[in-house]
Amino acid sequence: MSNIIMIFASMTGNTEDIAKAVERGIRSTEAELTVKEVMDAEASELANYDGIVLGAYTWGDGELPDEFLDFYDDMDELSLSGKKAIVFGSCDSSYHAYGAAVDLLIEKLQSIGCEVVLEGLKIELSPSKDEEEQCAQFGRDFVAKL
Repeated sequence: MSNIIMIFASMTGNTEDIAKAVERGIRSTEAELTVKEVMDAEASELANYDGIVLGAYTWGDGELPDEFLDFYDDMDELSLSGKKAIVFGSCDSSYHAYGAAVDLLIEKLQSIGCEVVLEGLKIELSPSKDEEEQCAQFGRDFVAKL
């Protein structure tokens, strides 16, 4: 049975809504899942899991949210070869850089040895009912790749 950790940041609740839908998909499988907000997590915890799920909204003109910055920097100390990961985030098309936080997290995970097994999931603001199902399927698809 796979052991997965999900760590996310949400300001307005949009990314949290995505996280809950992805969580629902993962929990519908046999996988074990731990869910934490980034402020309650340490990057070093990632090494203890088979699968890593990160979620963040994009702040400003394409940056990570402030609450994710220390965690992101601490990831540089890790070597996660053999770990599999996915990334999701809420996005806002009124900004030039659409969902750049998702791309930044994917690049960081790859730089420390993770295999990102699905394309980053970017949802415009809050997920619709159809997008909630897409998020749940994203979670199920991830478990199938472990």
